[in-house]
Amino acid sequence: MPKLSRVPDVGAEILRLLLVIFGAAVGFQIGSRIQTDSPGLLLGIFDATTVGVIIGAGLGFSIGGVVSRRIMRGISRGEDKLSALPPDQVVAGFVGALIGMAGVSLVAWPLFLIGPAAVIAPLFAFLVVVGGMAGFRVARTRGASLPGDFAERAGLSGPSPGWGPKVLDTSVAIDGRILQVARSGFLTGTLLVPQAVVDELQGLADSAEEGRRARGRRGLDVLTQLKGTLPLEIISDDPVGVSEVDAKLVQICLRRKVSLLTLDQHLADAAGLAGVSVLNLHALAKAMAAPVASGEVVDVHLARPGKESGQAVGHLADGTMVIVQRADHLIGDTVGVQVTSVTTTSHGRLVFAKLAHP
Repeated sequence: MPKLSRVPDVGAEILRLLLVIFGAAVGFQIGSRIQTDSPGLLLGIFDATTVGVIIGAGLGFSIGGVVSRRIMRGISRGEDKLSALPPDQVVAGFVGALIGMAGVSLVAWPLFLIGPAAVIAPLFAFLVVVGGMAGFRVARTRGASLPGDFAERAGLSGPSPGWGPKVLDTSVAIDGRILQVARSGFLTGTLLVPQAVVDELQGLADSAEEGRRARGRRGLDVLTQLKGTLPLEIISDDPVGVSEVDAKLVQICLRRKVSLLTLDQHLADAAGLAGVSVLNLHALAKAMAAPVASGEVVDVHLARPGKESGQAVGHLADGTMVIVQRADHLIGDTVGVQVTSVTTTSHGRLVFAKLAHP
C-alpha cells in the first residue's frame, strides 16, 4: 500500500514564511552595518549584506518549522477550549483581546523611534499578543457579568442571578438533582467548581465510613456527568486567610461577581447577607412541589362530570385539575374534598380526591 504524503499545514507554512522574512530582514540590517564598516568586504562571491540575508532567511526557515508547528498546536488547543465556553464568554473574551491589543499598541508604539523597525517589530508583535491574551482572560472571567453590569449602570435592571457562571457547592454535587435541572435546559452559563469543593468530595470518597464514602463518590460522579451536560470548570481560587470551605465559596462569588448554587440553607443565608446572588435548589423544589398533599382537605368547585362514572371535575386556584370520585351528583357546588393522590403527567399535575363529608 503506497504511503500517503503528509499534507502541509497552511497556517504553519504561512507562519514559517513570516519568520523567514523576519530573519532575512534582521540579516539584512546586520549585513548592511558590516558592509558599511568594511566597504568592499566579500565572503566568497557575496558581500556581507547578501550573506546576512541568506543566513537570516535560513535560520528563519529552520526555527520557523518548529515554532510554527508549536503555535498551530497551541491554536488548536485554544479552539477546543473555546468550543466548550458559552457564547457570552467567547464574545467578551474577543472584545477584551481587541481592547488589550489596542492598548498595548498605543503604549508600545514609541519603541519604533528608538531602534530599527526590523528589530523592534518582533518585540512589538510579542507585546501586542501578550496584551491580547491578558485582555481575553480578564474579559472571559468577567464576560458573563458584563451585560448585567452595563444594564445595572444604565439603571435598566439589577444583576440577574440566572445569568452567567455559577459557583457550585458540595451539597449540590452530593444531592445529584442538579443533573436533571441541567439536562432540562434551565441552567445557563459555566458551572465553576472550586478546588476546595473537589478536595472535600475526595476526602469524603476516601473516608473509612461507608456512608461518607458513598456520598463523596456520588458527588464526584455527578461532577463528571455534569461536565458532559454543561460547561464545567475547576477553578483554583483560594482566598488568602480563609480556611472554611463555605467562607471560601462566598469570597470567590464576591470576587468573581457570580452566583452561588447550593442546597445548604445556612450557606445560602450567609451568602445572601454578604451580597451574593443565591440559587437555592431547595427553594426551586419547593416552588415546583404539588400545591396539595395526600390527606389534605381543600374546597373545590365541581364544574363538570369526569370520564369515568361518578366522577366530577374541578380545579384548584392555580388551574390544577381535581378529579373527585362519587361526586357527580354535586356538580355545580363547591365542596370539601380530601386529596388521595397527586400524579404528574406530561400535561401537568392531576389531583385525585374523595368527598371529605360523603
